Amino acid sequence: MEIIRLSDSIAEIVADELIINNVEDGVDLIGNIYYQGFDKAIVYEKNITPLFFDLSTKIAGEILQKFSNYRMRLAIVGDFSKYPSKSMSDFISESNQHGQINFVNSKLEAVNALSKK
Repeated sequence: MEIIRLSDSIAEIVADELIINNVEDGVDLIGNIYYQGFDKAIVYEKNITPLFFDLSTKIAGEILQKFSNYRMRLAIVGDFSKYPSKSMSDFISESNQHGQINFVNSKLEAVNALSKK
């Protein structure tokens, strides 16, 4: 895993493997990012366990609550059309409206979303 500085406050997390498999991995990532002075992060869908995108597992809610508790904004970049459930679609829409957690299609969209507010 590599943490790339995109701005004073935005970190891009780059990896070839899964980096978030469970809640503990999410908390570890928050600690690593925060320790390096960032309060906003870009993570790629491919680096998150597929169970995250199955809301019945509650993994997404638990991990994203940790980001919220630590006041860390997050953008997840990916193609979310492969998760066709209405509950996931509603979850993504609601998250994007609030702006703390954003689900976007590109790195540019992620940077733009995290640069707001």
